[in-house]
Amino acid sequence: MSEPAIDRITPTLRPDDRTVMVQRWARLLFLHWSVPAEVLQPMLPPGLTLDTFEGRAYVGLVPFTMTGVRPLWFPRLPPLTDFHETNVRTYVHYQGANPGVWFFSLDAANAFAVKVARTMWKLPYHYSRMNLDIQGEWTDYRSERLWPAPVPANIKVRYRPIAPVTLAQPDSLEHFLAERYLLYAYKNGRLYRGQVHHPPYPLQIAEATGLQESLLHAAGITRPDTPPLAHYAEELNVRIYPLRTI
Repeated sequence: MSEPAIDRITPTLRPDDRTVMVQRWARLLFLHWSVPAEVLQPMLPPGLTLDTFEGRAYVGLVPFTMTGVRPLWFPRLPPLTDFHETNVRTYVHYQGANPGVWFFSLDAANAFAVKVARTMWKLPYHYSRMNLDIQGEWTDYRSERLWPAPVPANIKVRYRPIAPVTLAQPDSLEHFLAERYLLYAYKNGRLYRGQVHHPPYPLQIAEATGLQESLLHAAGITRPDTPPLAHYAEELNVRIYPLRTI
């Protein structure tokens, strides 16, 4: 069972707030490894506490692609609004509530979006050369970070879903890892929280082969030797809400 004192359902509900952006996320691969909590906690900013499931902390590596990334009033203009992204993350809460995501890094194949996100969303975005190639049920994904440092920070992986779609049930590990609708950012001594909303992830157990990556190392994390938990989600539409100071 996940930590019962933390409300993990309310953040999944659509907030009573204005939507500032819309996006479509697709062909998501979730790779997760259990990492000792004492390794990750010192890497978090003041005010955030590592979230755990049955006493275990997790680090995630999530490559995917996005389309229609834009404010509500802006039209879809590929390639400006369509690009790939990969993030390195862990899971946190704030004073025993509001469980969310802490990003160690986010790599995107759109230099303009990287600059905007670093400035407006206070997130550690990096510009990378990326490629996603679809071969039947398989997705071949490559990313090479260009700027800013640390470099090298790359990923190469091939993946596909291998089981039917299921929706993660509350108190399950899958729900703990995937159903995260809050994000945290920290800049100039201030802690921020943002929120997204979308339908539950259509999760499928995934097969991932040929994984080569240095993104975790660039984030200061030693990747465990154990195989990762691997899940896939085909697509979902996402609403983005304003970033607020805590």
